[in-house]
Amino acid sequence: MNHYQKKALIVEVVEDDKALSLSLSDNLKKEGIGVIVVGNGEEGLAIAIKEKPDLILLDILMPKMDGMTMLRKLRALNEWGKHVPVIILTNLSSNDEKRMRDVTELEPTYYLEKVDWKICDVLEKVKDRLGLLPSQQKAGVS
Repeated sequence: MNHYQKKALIVEVVEDDKALSLSLSDNLKKEGIGVIVVGNGEEGLAIAIKEKPDLILLDILMPKMDGMTMLRKLRALNEWGKHVPVIILTNLSSNDEKRMRDVTELEPTYYLEKVDWKICDVLEKVKDRLGLLPSQQKAGVS
């Protein structure tokens, strides 16, 4: 009998839009992923430091501390903070050169504009980063 227990994967959703965070949370839970939801960057940073989630979904425009400040502090924190996958979900357009330079500097895993994606797109990116997608090389290899 195998006594090894796999650690449950945890995603932190840092989003002030309650309807969106609820939808993301519900869909992640259906995939068997644990979820922590917070509504601002200040709380998001504190929870991230304490819980060390496997991935963070991060809005940019939020109360108390915006997502860029949270990500900057997270990346400066320690090795875990430097490397934890972060998917930015925002209403802000990627057409702003300065913003994109700032974002690129902080190395998010993905930058998704809210108008350009559906929940299933976000779930696929989360599952991909967490290693939950089936290997495409298993099929058709001779």
